[in-house]
Order: sequence, then C-alpha cells, then structure tokens
Amino acid sequence: MISLSSRLSNNRRSSIIKIFCQIRQISSISSQIKDSNQSIKEKIAAIDKQRPFSNFLTDRFSRQHTYLRISLTEKCNLRCTYCMPEGGVDLTPSHKLLSFEEIIRIAKLFVSQGVNKIRLTGGEPTVRNDIIDLVGELGKLRSEGLETIAMTSNGIALKRKLPRLVENGLNLLNLSLDTLDPLKFELITRRRGFERVMESIELAISLGLKPVKINCVIMKGVNDQEVLDFIELTRTKPIDVRFIEYMPFDGNRWNEKKFIPYKEILNMINNRYSVIKIPGDVRDTSKGYNIPEFAGQFGFITSMSDHFCGTCNRLRITADGNLKVCLFGNSEVNLRDLLRENVPDQQLLQIIEAAVKNKKQQHAGFIINSKYMDQKFFNVGSYITNIINRGTISKITRIHITTPLNFTNHFRTSSYSTKSNNNTDNTDNTDNTDNINNTNNTNNTDFSTLSHIDSISGRASMVNVSTKPSTIRTAAAIGKIRIGCEAFKLVYANSMKKGDVLTVSQIAGINGAKHTGYIIPLCHPLLLSHISVDLRLEESDYSIEIIAKVECEGKTGVEMEALTAVSIAALTVFDMCKSVTKNMVIENLRVIHKTGGKSGDWSYK
Repeated sequence: MISLSSRLSNNRRSSIIKIFCQIRQISSISSQIKDSNQSIKEKIAAIDKQRPFSNFLTDRFSRQHTYLRISLTEKCNLRCTYCMPEGGVDLTPSHKLLSFEEIIRIAKLFVSQGVNKIRLTGGEPTVRNDIIDLVGELGKLRSEGLETIAMTSNGIALKRKLPRLVENGLNLLNLSLDTLDPLKFELITRRRGFERVMESIELAISLGLKPVKINCVIMKGVNDQEVLDFIELTRTKPIDVRFIEYMPFDGNRWNEKKFIPYKEILNMINNRYSVIKIPGDVRDTSKGYNIPEFAGQFGFITSMSDHFCGTCNRLRITADGNLKVCLFGNSEVNLRDLLRENVPDQQLLQIIEAAVKNKKQQHAGFIINSKYMDQKFFNVGSYITNIINRGTISKITRIHITTPLNFTNHFRTSSYSTKSNNNTDNTDNTDNTDNINNTNNTNNTDFSTLSHIDSISGRASMVNVSTKPSTIRTAAAIGKIRIGCEAFKLVYANSMKKGDVLTVSQIAGINGAKHTGYIIPLCHPLLLSHISVDLRLEESDYSIEIIAKVECEGKTGVEMEALTAVSIAALTVFDMCKSVTKNMVIENLRVIHKTGGKSGDWSYK
C-alpha cells in the first residue's frame, strides 16, 4: 500500500517534470524567435548594402562620405604650441554655436544618408557639459545605421566621464599626446596634466576600448627623439600610436624646419625593429604597421608628404555650424542659420549636396610649398548652380572664407604679363600701325566676316541661331585685378569693412554670368547648367587672379558668359576695396579655352 506522502512526492515530481518540459519548450521557441530576428536583421543589412549610396553625399570623384566629424566646442583646456596662439583665440559667442538639438538633427540627417561613423572633436569635447547625454542620443542612431561613435580628446578632463561615455555608446577613442616627458608636456601644451592623460589611457584600455589610439604630432627638434619611446608603449599595451605630420594652422607659426616626412620616421623605426606593414582599408587616414609579438601597433597620418585625398570620405561640421568638406579648404557652408530658419531636411540636403559636389580632388588646392610637397594656392572654389537654376533653393548660402595667417608662399598658376604681345621691334610696331589705319577705312572692310554686323547696312545685328544644333558648350576665361599691398593683406585676413571680399565677388561673378544676355546687347540668353568662379590670391604682385568656367547645352557658345563672370567678379573686388585704395588695375581679361559648336575646341596660345 502506497503511503500518502509517497503519492504526494510522486505528484510533485511529475509537476516538476512538466514545468521543466514547458521551460525547455519556451526556451526552444525563444531561440527560434531570436534566430528569426537575427535572420531578419541580416536580410535588412544585405538589402542596405545593395541599396545605392546617397547621391547627396557622393562627390564628383565618386567618393562616398560615410564619416562625419562634429566639433562640439571651440574651447580647449590646453594651449598646444602647434595648434593655438599662446593667448588663445577669440571664441564665438555661445548663442552662435550649435545647440544640443541642432547637433542631433545634423547627425540624424547625415546618418539617414549613409554616414556610419561620427567623431566628436573640439576644441576639447569633454569641456562641454552635455557631452555624456549627447553621446547617449547619438547611441540611439545605431538602429538607423550608425556603427561608430568616436571621440578625440586630450585626456585632461576625460577620466571621470569616460565610464559613462562608454556606457552610452562611445566605442572608439583617440587621445592626443605629443610627449612622454612630463616637463616637455608642459612646454608643448603650456599646461600641466601629463599624469591625468596617462590615467585616461589606462582607464580606456581597462574599459575595453580597442585599440586606444594616441595621436602624436611629430616636430623636428621638439619630440622627434621620442619616436622609439612611443613605439615601446605598444610592446605591452593594446594601443595604436599614430604619428601625425606637422601641419600649418592659424597661429601655429608654421616653420618648415619643424616638418619631418613620415618616411624619415619610418626609417628610424626600421633601424631598431622588424616592422610589418598592415593591409588597410583604402579610406584609412593612417598607414598602419606593427612589430611581431607587440600588443599594439603604430601608423602615420601623412597629410603633407603623401596625402590620402583620393579616397577621402570625411566631412566636418564646425562648432558654429558650418559644413567644411576639406580640412585644407577655405570654403564653409553655414548650416546653423538654415537650421534656425527651419529649412526642411530636403532643402538642407540639396545645399549639402552642392558643397560635396564642389569638393576638390585633393587638398582643396592648398598644399604647402616645400621640397616634400606640391605648391599651394588659395582657391575659393567653384559653386554648383544647377540646383539654384532649378529653383529649389530660394537663396544662396553664405560661404565663409578662412585663410591661414602665413602667406609667404602663394602659388601662381601662370605669369600673365601685360607686355606679352609687345615683344616686337620698331619695324613690327610700324606695321601694326599701318594695319590699324587700314582697318579704319570702312570702304575696305568686309562686314561679312563679322557675325554681329549686317553685311548690307553695316549695322549691328543679332545672329539667328534657330537652325543650329544644340551641343554641349563650355568656355573658360581669366583675368586679374591688382589691388596693392594694404588691400591685399585685408582681403587675405578677411578684415575688409565691407565683408568677405572673395566670397561676395565669387557670387557676383556667378550672377554676372547668368545675366550676360541682359548686359551684352547682342548676346542670346542661355540656360546655364554649371558656373564656377575661382579667385586666387597672388602675393607676388598683390593681385587676385579670377578664373571662370561656364557650361551649357545650347545653340551658341558661352565665351561671353565666362568673360562677364570674370569682369563682374573683378569689379566687385574693386568696389569692396576702394575705401582702402583706388589704385587698382583690372588686366589680362581673355578667354583661354572653349569647346563645342561648329568651330570645335580652341585654346588660347
């Protein structure tokens, strides 16, 4: 006879077995759901990869811009000698800086178009009070395609905030450190804090940030003898030391003698260690290397001696809300004001597209003149007008011009002498005079050779182009305005009372080209598809060289449009500088190239 206690025990065991089976069944279903969700995510990811990349962020050289750098502040708690004047810089008023909400809106807009990496920079980003919350909001964009949230910091005020930043989504960290000598640290940064930076590095490693990157600007005679000490850091620590070539920036008193090309540094390392080149992505800014059995690695950012412009995928937003498509470029597009005017996202994207399409193939034409590098020139850049011509943008966004303070080595594309056609002897001059006299005899003139003169009456006549075929027409014109030393310096420093001379003149030239048919009586009005106006400062004769390029599909050429663009831009320079000097000369205006039409291609000789 089975006891009551035994029966209860059997019932309890049976219930437990049933519950266990149910748990296993639920676990199996949960696993299937998880696998299904994972499969769905993989399918979505595969579709995303097949989807064409946003045209808004693709430039004329098919570079897809997936990396956005956002400056959170102009403030910095260091005064590094290569980066900032000893007295600091004039800070933009806080109300002109991007707000928390504006930064997030910009980030969302770019992520929606394919940006998968955002780096927060400064100044020093950790001096911003809302940095932790900001990273948290960016972390929410992972579901929309953001993969990497990075930050570049000097490490001074980072240690206390770093755990929360990592918790909120920060997964890549670069720390700036130019010396391993505490005393030299104070000399370079003009501040104390070496120990705090080293503590931040150790904490970042312990929090699992791999690799922690150290940015080290190498300056000859300052810290170049520490290169091997930095390499030794990678022996036991999973860090990536990146040696950065010394570059010119406002206020850093650029001195070519401080510059060391990366190959010299690499040779120094090769003499001590067995170095292996690390294969990298074509878009990497750093050339990576490692040493067998070392925990970390090292690399070089070679912006000066061996630029990586051809694969550049980076865009920048300044702390005051300007879009900068090239680190070395002068042009910036103001997005902040558009945000505050509640401009729709689609219109913002069209303006961003215009800036991206205007990105130069390399270094925005700004490279320091030295035996290691190409020559430099200051190029305001061309302005894409086809969007504006479509009427989708109601106004032209202001482009701010900022230029480095040192201008001792400006690049001259060519030397166009006003005496180029006068290198003849006296006999030739006499012959020329006779020719002029003969031309003035109207009885001997063949009017049929001049297309804008009626062959019978000799009066002006507009050419009939109705029977001509439409073809792609292009033309380029060039001219120069000499403005003198004083005005040149003011234009260079963007300190002219009337405002930004180069930008205003550039836009005036563009408008001039579009209105050529109204200014020149016998010109046909044309629908232009593209206009670019470039202004280049030439210190050698205190002049501004202006080059205009125009393109359209039409029945007549665009030479006059190119000439008008240069003329109006030069006249605008004159107008904006005349309060300083009236001794200005506009010279050498001419067409230098044209394509299309019955006469075919032609270039100035």
